[in-house]
Formats: sequence, structure tokens, C-alpha cells
Amino acid sequence: MSSPISRRLQEDMKGSSWIRKMFTEGLRLKKELGPENVADLSLGNPVIEPPAAVQERLVSLVTDGDEGTHRYMPNSGFHSTREAIANYLERQTGVPYEYESVVMTVGAGGALNVVMKGLLDPGDEVICLTPYFVEYRFYITNHGGEVVLVPCDKEFRPDPAVLAEAITDRTRALIVNSPNNPTGVVYSAEDLDAVAKVLTEASEKHGRVIYLVSDEPYRAISYDGVEVPWPVNHYRDTIHVTSFSKDLAMPGERIGYIAVNPATPDSELVRSAFGFTNRTLGFVNAPALQQRLIEGLLDVSVDMAGYTDKRARLLAALEEAGYPTVKPEGAFYIFPQVPDPHMDDVEFVGICLKERMLVVPGSGFGCPGHFRMSYAVHDRDVELAVEALKRVADRIAARNA
Repeated sequence: MSSPISRRLQEDMKGSSWIRKMFTEGLRLKKELGPENVADLSLGNPVIEPPAAVQERLVSLVTDGDEGTHRYMPNSGFHSTREAIANYLERQTGVPYEYESVVMTVGAGGALNVVMKGLLDPGDEVICLTPYFVEYRFYITNHGGEVVLVPCDKEFRPDPAVLAEAITDRTRALIVNSPNNPTGVVYSAEDLDAVAKVLTEASEKHGRVIYLVSDEPYRAISYDGVEVPWPVNHYRDTIHVTSFSKDLAMPGERIGYIAVNPATPDSELVRSAFGFTNRTLGFVNAPALQQRLIEGLLDVSVDMAGYTDKRARLLAALEEAGYPTVKPEGAFYIFPQVPDPHMDDVEFVGICLKERMLVVPGSGFGCPGHFRMSYAVHDRDVELAVEALKRVADRIAARNA
């Protein structure tokens, strides 16, 4: 008998996110051993609470009794919210965004689906730089696109020559994610200039705009004074996508937006397509209450002190135990190499499980031989992980002796 679900979905489900698999495995292990005995560094799900300003504004909005607070609004969102975001972006970038440039969305995931639906014809290609957030694959194929994976260099930065080789006459967009999940790397102004040069030359060669889709939910989370450049200041045809899941620690509220550079050709048509797609995908509009909430919080972000401390403790433990690691500059992830270069990263993750530590194999991000650790976790998880990293390294060394 034939399957009741689509063939494509069957294939997607087989290759579904390792992040979620490890999250599920973590639930099982915690039930078996007790949560206090398991270091769960699998999911980028902030355990810190939103800033006090979020709670205060939310209470005010719920109790102020304004008529129409919970009604439909235009598919692209409330005028006042979009105007506030446009003004914020103009202050940050110098680009003259207008409220029409902004489309409110159901988180960054919803935004990326809206963008892909709005841009792609069947067979169009979208380039993802590896290692990459694997959900991009599904967002692209959801709308008939083809995924093209392009490896970064050894420091997890874009390699312009490799990128240029990957572009064809079917290339429609490049997704960049900085600060990056899973590596924590921040693309410098020089990185973005190099990418922009490649995209500009390829757009002229093939006679179609190649969009740079910049996925930026970790923009507010960076370390050691590292600046996070705005891609729109380096490449005209940039579509900015973000959410408030990480900088306000409210991922469950699903609120984000798309911003289209008004200087890009046919920008009015592009943003109109995104507003229309917001409706036809069934989102209809971003949540009304959350739009009003973030409208007054655009300059607010989480306290970085906890992330800074956890990052430092894990980096020290990794160095001491001999794990080669590129130091993360932003987000709340570390992406070390497996200590034995001959070991499969999935096998390595299995050893970590035996030592009661949950991490995600690099294969899940298109980069075998590495593993991802999230430090958006409790102090207890970090303490357990510091101990487990040494035990795992010792176990591997003993096996190879």
C-alpha cells in the first residue's frame, strides 16, 4: 500500500534535524538519570528570562484596554510597528528604510519561508554556506528551490572563489547567517565586501538579481567588542531577516520581520510579494500582541554577562582537553573538532551520550568531523559539560593507545 504522506516529506523526515533528535534524546536521558545529571547542550533555547522591560511592556499592553488590540491588520503588519522598525534600521544602517520596506512575520523561520516563496520559481537555486542551519534546506525545498551547499574556509568564513564557482544561471539567492549558527563566527566587513563583489559580478553576468538573504537573529549577541556589520551596507540587493527569539530570549513567541532595501530594483514589487505570501502561506499576519510588544523594545536586549562567562568556561575546558576550536565571536554556540580526526562525528556524539553530555554532530550542519555545543543553558549544564569533555577525550585517547 502506498504511503499516506508525500514522497518528498518522507525523505525530508528521514534527514530531519539532528538538533531535534538530540533534544528528544535529552528528554529520554533526563527522565532516566535525572536532569541534574545530564549536560544538555543540544538546543539553542535560551534558559534566561526576557529582560524586565519585556515583562513590563507586556503587562501594560494586556491591561491598557485599547480597542482593536487583537484584530486583524494588514498582512504586512501594523503601520506603527513597521514604521518603528524602519526608523530603527535607518538609525543603525543609514539606509532610508520606510515602513513599506518592512513585513512583520511569524519569527525568522516564517520570514525565510515567506522570502523563499516570494522569490523562487521551481528549480531556482539557493546557496547555503556550510556549516549551516539545516532548516534552511527545508525552507528552500518547501517552495520548489534547489539547495546548493558551498563550504566555508577553515576559519568558517566565506571563500569568494568557491562561492563564485557555485553560482549558475539558476542562482536566485545566497543565505548568510552572522553571527553564525553553529560556529559563532561573525563575518567581517571584508568578508561581506568579498561576497558582494562575487554576487554583483554574477548578477551582471547572468542578467538577474541574486539576493543576499541575511538571517540575523543573533545580531545583538557578540563578544570582545566584535562589531557585527550590516550586509545592506555592503551589498545593495540585501533582504534582512530576523527575529526577537534570541536578543529578547522569547523564541516561543514567534515574532520577527523582513526588511527589503528600498534601493534594490523593483523593491516595491518584492515587498508586496512578501506581504501577499505572508497571507497565502497561512500565517495571515504576525501575532498582533507581539507586534505591539516589540515596537517599544527595539533597543533592548538580554544581559550578555551569563553568555560571556559560559563561553569562557567551555573554551577553557576544550583547550585543556585538546579539542581544536575556532573561537566564537557571537551567538551562543561553539563548534569544535572531534578530538580524533579519524572518528566519525556521530560516533563521537554517541560517546558523549555515554558520558551524559548531549551535543549535536557536525554532520547535521553539513560539516562532518565537528560537533555543536549550545551554551544558552543553565550553569549546571556547563559545569557537567566541563567535566564530561575531559572524560570523553580520555576515553578516546585510551581507545587509541
